Amino acid sequence: MNKTALRALLRERRALIAPESHGFSRPRGQGRRAPGLSQHQVDQLLHRTFGTYHRLESGNYPNPPASLLRDVARLFGLNEQEWVSLCRYALLQDPPGPLHPSSGKEIPGVWQEAVESITHMAYVTDASWELLAHNEPFEAMFPDRRVPTNTMRWMLLEPDGREQLTDWRDSWVPMVLPQLRAALVARPDDEILRAIEKEVVADPELSHLYDSDGALIHPDGHERPLRHAVHGLGWVSICAAQPMTAPGSRLFILIYHPGMERRHSRAPMLRAM
Repeated sequence: MNKTALRALLRERRALIAPESHGFSRPRGQGRRAPGLSQHQVDQLLHRTFGTYHRLESGNYPNPPASLLRDVARLFGLNEQEWVSLCRYALLQDPPGPLHPSSGKEIPGVWQEAVESITHMAYVTDASWELLAHNEPFEAMFPDRRVPTNTMRWMLLEPDGREQLTDWRDSWVPMVLPQLRAALVARPDDEILRAIEKEVVADPELSHLYDSDGALIHPDGHERPLRHAVHGLGWVSICAAQPMTAPGSRLFILIYHPGMERRHSRAPMLRAM
């Protein structure tokens, strides 16, 4: 637990909330003059026993439950980045999931311009793998430039995906299915992901593979075979990242290498000197 950072974050955000906005009256005459909600008022609003919030803000609550942190974050109006900070300060780990179910479904509009500036194939998906932004080189990868609306569904279930992702069963499926499973752990109520999972379980080629173990949850740095609609058979090196304001969203950059032979020499890991 980082007590100093935790205390600073919670005090600052608590001070921004007017007690009157929650039905409390501000004391007059002698008494408390500090801005914002009192610690006891926070306990009342969260239906916690007296002193619970004080223990959290003072750093004297080792391993507080995630449910308490989530309730505090929502009461204080934290955004997703602040929610991550709160969990790291209080628990020394990332949060178990997004703060709000709607998080990860939208990104700042400037991402479209950013993606268009990339010379390699590039696209951004939301937390449900719905396509949010892409560039012209990515569009050119598909026959008749028919870009899929959901890349997870396209990779696993659509016939065009199975044809373009060469060596689909051995090179792609074992890498993609664990990502679906991991996404559902973080977002168990996501209707789009649940619908994809239902189709996967009903698919005779995928159902038994989905039940098998698989630990990979991101493709960053991997190289996989692909049939490009314009350039033919080749390989793509995959770079993956996440927009900071949308947990679960993803930026993918696909670097295409033509030819049947897989590259054997990968670029070395980058480290600060």
